[in-house]
Amino acid sequence: MVLNSLSLIQYKNFETAEFQFDEKINCIVGENGKGKTNILDSIYHLAYTKSYFNPITSQNVLHGKDFFVIDGHFNKNDKSEKVLVSFKKGQKKIVKRNAKVYDRLKEHVGFISVVIISPTDRDLIMEGSDIRRKFMDGIIAQVNQNYLNNLIKYNGVLAQRNALLKYFSANKTFDSTTLSIYNEQLSGLSVDIFNERKHFIQSFSALLKSRYQDICQKEEIVNISYKSHLFEDDLSQLLDKNLQKDMALQYTSVGIHKDDLIFHIGDFPIKKFGSQGQQKSYLIALKFAQYDYLKNEKGVKPIMLLDDIFDKLDDKRVNHIISMITREDIGQLFISDTHIERTENVVKQNANQYKIINLDNDN
Repeated sequence: MVLNSLSLIQYKNFETAEFQFDEKINCIVGENGKGKTNILDSIYHLAYTKSYFNPITSQNVLHGKDFFVIDGHFNKNDKSEKVLVSFKKGQKKIVKRNAKVYDRLKEHVGFISVVIISPTDRDLIMEGSDIRRKFMDGIIAQVNQNYLNNLIKYNGVLAQRNALLKYFSANKTFDSTTLSIYNEQLSGLSVDIFNERKHFIQSFSALLKSRYQDICQKEEIVNISYKSHLFEDDLSQLLDKNLQKDMALQYTSVGIHKDDLIFHIGDFPIKKFGSQGQQKSYLIALKFAQYDYLKNEKGVKPIMLLDDIFDKLDDKRVNHIISMITREDIGQLFISDTHIERTENVVKQNANQYKIINLDNDN
């Protein structure tokens, strides 16, 4: 998978911009505020139909304008592919592949594989379970359209059940028949989602352990475990048991929408017991495991985006990451940094083929 060129119109801080890329390594450099991260985010947007950093579509439009266009030309399996994402305020987002509009955005998910490493990834460790579920769901959905469909259906029914619980409270009423319909639908959908998540963690765990060892070069044991209410009982029983609690809370307190991933170093959660260095290495290992999983399942090398990692990691760790990427011929790589000399020096040590895009000169 290679992105050959990119065109931006009124996307974030770009009025208009066009870029041609090297098939191996692209270093996007410039002062803060020039749009380095926005270029990487636009590539992510072409893959996932949404921004990595701001999923509120209207906020990705250049200030004072009312629409944006992202146009990317890819080469996938020796075939030219054009993907265009456009949005106008007050209208639905449009995604086109080779000039054909998708009826539903979810149909595009999985066509372009992208993995991003960013300073915001620390939220995976430090923030709530919803961040980790999205990480897991995003990977599985790239390779399993049925999983994505079930997840969308589950969340739709969940919203209806929660609305019904609020209605019960507001109107001091209760309708067991309607509630039981939602319970049955949630229970049925949860089985496949739960089983797919279990299967994913089994495969992903081995990839994570291998990558962590490669990054750290230390004999530290890490792991990832899957936490779910469905290990305790099937969802229909859990919903019945927690009915009074749900009525009081006015939302559904049990189910696969409460699942979590637990990150371990040794026998302990890395959030509480991992050093800052260990946490950084774990996050990088997570993303490289994501890369490995997608490559294994789809048979195509994903595009890798490294956003501002030089300012967040020490030089030794950055050098090792770039070395690991180039050694394994991971595929097309995009790196953003504020210092052209620093970036080029690291890349030169590990690769002969690369391109520098200096936003201080070009924009």
